[in-house]
Amino acid sequence: MSGRAPAGRSAEHLAQRLIAIRREMHRHPELSHEEFETTARIRGWLEAAGIRIASRYALRTGVIAEVGGLREGPVVALRADIDALPIQEETGLPFASEVPGRMHACGHDFHTAAIIGAALLLKEREADLRGTVRLIFQPAEEKASGARRVIASGALDDVRAVFGLHNKPDLQVGAFGIKEGPLMAAADGFRVEVEGRASHAAVPDAGIDPVVASAHIVTALQSIISRSVSPLQSAVISVTQLHGGTEWNIIPDRAEFEGTIRTFDRSVRSRVRERFEQVVRGTASAFGARAAIRWIEGPPPVHNDARLAKLAEAVAAELGLRAVVPVPSAAGEDFAVYQEQVPGLFVFVGTNGPQEWHHPKFDVDERALAPAAAFFAALAERALADARSAS
Repeated sequence: MSGRAPAGRSAEHLAQRLIAIRREMHRHPELSHEEFETTARIRGWLEAAGIRIASRYALRTGVIAEVGGLREGPVVALRADIDALPIQEETGLPFASEVPGRMHACGHDFHTAAIIGAALLLKEREADLRGTVRLIFQPAEEKASGARRVIASGALDDVRAVFGLHNKPDLQVGAFGIKEGPLMAAADGFRVEVEGRASHAAVPDAGIDPVVASAHIVTALQSIISRSVSPLQSAVISVTQLHGGTEWNIIPDRAEFEGTIRTFDRSVRSRVRERFEQVVRGTASAFGARAAIRWIEGPPPVHNDARLAKLAEAVAAELGLRAVVPVPSAAGEDFAVYQEQVPGLFVFVGTNGPQEWHHPKFDVDERALAPAAAFFAALAERALADARSAS
């Protein structure tokens, strides 16, 4: 099977190289849109392997590179994200973050190392590739804005299929979560300001209390999921902050709250947002208050292409890897933005981690790196062949 990881000493050498890359990234995390040193490191690793940088795609941070193109054929893409989070690491690892308040707590260092590994394997077979594998090392996934920057650069214009990955702490090493249809949720944010009229707390009838109005709004919002979404579908509304007032004996003139909505279906997403606005404004009005809503547009749902899922399952079987049907995650992923442009598949890679994403003690089992590299190299080759046959 083309794309299979090398055996014996070569396999161990690849595994150790990818572990070293992952740890170097882990020590030097950078936040979204600030990944300048990370970009330089990725370029250096790729150029040292003779992999060409596609400099025609202008990105402030992030790297686009290519393997193949020596023989005519289609273009497929492998994507990894490269940014870190504003979290103080608490793992105690010898390669822990050296940057205070910054950490690769979502495993983007793992993703990058795995796709670099796939690139190294593909480079060994470059003369045999009938087409081009484009490598997208994307910035600013955590801000849900990096994918749009990549698309604006033109790097997706001629791509026939795009593949991405995310580590999954609750899957064992060697397991690959492959599923057609919805896998991750649309992730929208909201901020609501409720305007009332201030008064002395001892004379509430002289004012309009935005705190009481906000409390009723927050409670009423929970009915949207139970009464406006089908029991056969799912959605989440979470209010995560609520602020109002300055003193214990003053009813304030305004209060505000914010949170997130998660949905897996575009029509449900639209319906929930519509009902949200009705509930917020209607409930505020019932208390004599006014409400203003600010939406924070997140990525759409990750929705995997059925044909590509079948290809991935076949590749996993041929490599002796275990394909499982994963439980969808209500977390958001801007890989979904690519899927609005071209067919795409997002895969969960088992890493058997001790904590969930975004935890200060998050870590991955590095034994998963080499299998992930082999899987995505083989998947890219299979996708090139599939795209040729479909032409």
